[in-house]
Amino acid sequence: MRKRVTEHSEFHQLIEVVMDLGRKPLARFPSGDFVLSDQPITSHDLEYATSQVGDFAIDNHAGISRTLHRISAIRNRKGAIIGLTCRVGRAMSGSANLLRDLIKDGSSLLLIGPPGVGKTTIIREIARMIADDYKKRVMIVDTSNEIGGDGDIPHAGIGSARRMQVPNNDMQHKVLIEAVENHMPQVIVIDEIGTKLEAMAASTIAQRGIQLVATAHGVTIENLINNPSLEMFVGGIQGVTLGDEEASRRGGQKTVLERKGPSTFTCGAEIISKTELRVHRNLEATVDAVLAGRSAMYEARKINTHGLSDEVFTVREEALNSFSSKMQDQLIIDNLLEMYDETPFTDKINSESATDMFERSITPEAPIRLYVYGILETTVIQAIRQLKVEDAVEITDNISEADALLALQSKLKKNKNTRIQAVAKTHDIPIYVTKTSSLVQITKVIRALMSEHAEGSNEVEAEDEMYSSEKLDALEEVRLAIEQVVIPKGESVELLPRPYYIMSLQKELVQTYQLQWEKVGNGPNARLLILPFQARTDEDKQASGTIDTDSGSDDSDLSGDMNGSVYIVDRLPFLPD
Repeated sequence: MRKRVTEHSEFHQLIEVVMDLGRKPLARFPSGDFVLSDQPITSHDLEYATSQVGDFAIDNHAGISRTLHRISAIRNRKGAIIGLTCRVGRAMSGSANLLRDLIKDGSSLLLIGPPGVGKTTIIREIARMIADDYKKRVMIVDTSNEIGGDGDIPHAGIGSARRMQVPNNDMQHKVLIEAVENHMPQVIVIDEIGTKLEAMAASTIAQRGIQLVATAHGVTIENLINNPSLEMFVGGIQGVTLGDEEASRRGGQKTVLERKGPSTFTCGAEIISKTELRVHRNLEATVDAVLAGRSAMYEARKINTHGLSDEVFTVREEALNSFSSKMQDQLIIDNLLEMYDETPFTDKINSESATDMFERSITPEAPIRLYVYGILETTVIQAIRQLKVEDAVEITDNISEADALLALQSKLKKNKNTRIQAVAKTHDIPIYVTKTSSLVQITKVIRALMSEHAEGSNEVEAEDEMYSSEKLDALEEVRLAIEQVVIPKGESVELLPRPYYIMSLQKELVQTYQLQWEKVGNGPNARLLILPFQARTDEDKQASGTIDTDSGSDDSDLSGDMNGSVYIVDRLPFLPD
């Protein structure tokens, strides 16, 4: 069997060897199962294999001293071993680089993932990183010796971190408290918390100011919310009865689910695969969004390995609120990565500098913040998804931050809600009204909102571009006039009419040449006259340094009103050679 394994092309990616009584032994690789022998496993084979490893504990786990391999037994009703699962354990340096920025900040981190996705490998590397790189006192509470390996001497993969073994799974919560009270750690690392007592112990430790790093079985944050034993990790969930006004404002039921208290962990990471994970920097905000039926913000991080070099691709994107299955989660990640691979927003950096990835990441354009009144948020979210504008529109609970207000007509008529309308008017928020709360009506309103917002953005961009172009033309006109006429020939030059905010820029440029100027004409025909050095008249002295004020309040200050009429100049003025 050993010879057949070593001859396999994926030998270094071996996952585990399965030996079941009366069946052919199998080796499991990423590409699939591989039969190691045509001879079925006998009782003698199982006895020989178990004699080469450590003792099996109550949880039917054993190991090989000072290694990370784990041997799990299957027993019959009489207690005899009839099957073995021999999982290969590896310490992979760099597997936690994607989370280095969170670890360095001292944030408590919860890793969530299904079995076999690599949670233990990552948490082992995190323990080594904190102990060796950041010189902190790290204590590992090793339930089944998976982090530090079997035997009394821990594996070198945990670095200088210390390890406490748990004699019985039922005692893990007591060992957690003992580790804090007896050994003064700065960081506690726990693998696979699964009971309410362990969750309570972890919450107690977090209240003492100790950094926690733990793993739990699950696929998404929503799995924790729905798990009665582990919901304490996210602050606990409770039902709340809303008042009539608040329920009407939210447009939902009077009884809703809300977070009971602060979360035990600051951040959360959903492990998608061995090279991909999804980070929730603010776990409390994610939980609140899920409970409210809104989408949550996450960061999708991926490592692509090519030979010896690792590359990290970071995407910051608002996730759809669809946590129903692992397949849906994978599709979301793939779509986000494909989208960002085709756009300039992809931020590609070296894996050793993960701390800097957020400083250089490019933030997408801010979406339209929509405040919903009298309509179910779930219906609005469904309409947004149907239009595929999740990136452009987001729902907010703060009306003062909203860019638009979507309301049901029956809720606003007959002066029932003058306060809402007054707030909208005060903050200059446009109100979009729909007669019914049907999906078709809401979709039409959101489409109109997007259309008007796009037109407004185009007008602003066009106006900014026009202003910038005219400013350059006006300043270039001043420069050419001074350098080609006023200074070399000693003649005055009358410039073209300009808006007053453009004339103020021309005035500043003239003064840098230490020349004098005066204003000619009024209103739309106002323009500057640049004077040569020898022009010394009384009129010059009155005009020097100021602008005539006899043209009315509109042109009293060249640098004042920026909303004057805009005049487009197609070409520079004709000047003598």
